Amino acid sequence: MRQCTVSFVDTSGIRHSVEVQADSMYGAAAAALETFHEHECSPGVRSQLEIQVRSAVTHMLTMKKLKDWAALAGGSPRDVILKGRMKRVLARECVTRAEDSPGGRRAGSAVT
Repeated sequence: MRQCTVSFVDTSGIRHSVEVQADSMYGAAAAALETFHEHECSPGVRSQLEIQVRSAVTHMLTMKKLKDWAALAGGSPRDVILKGRMKRVLARECVTRAEDSPGGRRAGSAVT
């Protein structure tokens, strides 16, 4: 089952939304209609139901793994561009950390 948001706009222009659990688009619509009916705000015959399937994906990636991937040669043209961008970002991070470390140059300090 997936988390879904089902909504519609009534004849007064008010949007009504409900969160439901369902295995299909039709299951989500049926569950939502039951809830709308319980709250006395059922959609009309010409109403259009908007059904949004919620999905949250979380990935964890270590900085070492990220640096190793950026250092790999080749890949698709898209990967090559992304790796170049990642290398520039990682290089800026290293410079910022070095400047903020004890003995390093801090932001706003003069270089003599």
